[in-house]
Amino acid sequence: MAVNADNVRVGLNGNVYVAPKGTAAPTDLTTAWGAAWKDLGYLNDDGVEMEYSTDVEDIMAWQSLSPVRRVLTSVDMTLAFTAIELRADAMTLYFPDSTITEVTAGTVYKLDIPSAPGSAEMAFGFEWIDDTIINRVIIPRGEVTDRESINFQRGEPVGLGMTVSAYASSSPELATWLSNDPSWATA
Repeated sequence: MAVNADNVRVGLNGNVYVAPKGTAAPTDLTTAWGAAWKDLGYLNDDGVEMEYSTDVEDIMAWQSLSPVRRVLTSVDMTLAFTAIELRADAMTLYFPDSTITEVTAGTVYKLDIPSAPGSAEMAFGFEWIDDTIINRVIIPRGEVTDRESINFQRGEPVGLGMTVSAYASSSPELATWLSNDPSWATA
């Protein structure tokens, strides 16, 4: 197979969305994200990191120095990003079970951070664009499982660094990736 530079993609721009678990996601690339899907706004210039990994267990036999079989023991998929817009949706995602209330009409707000938050499963969407190529990754069931420290320093935006772990849902898929990339076309 010949190489083709037209098949090289760059994540030029994109967005991360969050919605209550069970919210219907777009099933194509032209349908807008529904009202329940909240855009987390600006992300730092590292963009979004998606990781997919598998673990296997080697089955050894007394009569062999190499494995006689390998068994898949786990699959893990994560999205990592840093939100730099301190929107209510990003704040309450970073601090699960937290609530924001208005203290003084339109001028002072309060974020109550619980001492023992519960599980905070949500649906997640990630869309990235390279010119006319659009990609959407939908995680119907996931949760923020890792949070970076929040740094307050001159010359740097305050960021909420989060890692989302995808969980198996009632369907066999962990996530769905939609794309209009012509290089995906099968022969």
